[in-house]
Amino acid sequence: MSALLTVLLPALLPAAADGVRGIFARLTGGKGAQPQNIGEVIQLMQAETERLKTLAQLDTVTGEIHKWVADLRALQRPAISTLIIVAYMMAIANKGVSQETLDAIGSYAQMVTFYLFGDRAYNYMKKGR
Repeated sequence: MSALLTVLLPALLPAAADGVRGIFARLTGGKGAQPQNIGEVIQLMQAETERLKTLAQLDTVTGEIHKWVADLRALQRPAISTLIIVAYMMAIANKGVSQETLDAIGSYAQMVTFYLFGDRAYNYMKKGR
């Protein structure tokens, strides 16, 4: 049960933090986190644009590469994520695995879980308001 909590808790932490922020926003009228003038709105939009450009540059290929190299690069994250989740499930099922090993694999599984579901679920819940 605690292994399940260690995987789910990091995925739900952003939603809980947003809930606490929502409580404070309701108490204070919600004006603290909002841009106060047009200049701040423009700065916020520029910062978001720069963040998205930086994220896009992480996967940008410089020069010409073969198609199989591009395909291999595209499969790295999904393949490693699948490998980590399968390794964690096998470690839980195997009673001979030491607690240190289980904790190490569990921390990687937490990272993968948040990568796959945490940010998307958080943004979906924010949009639903």
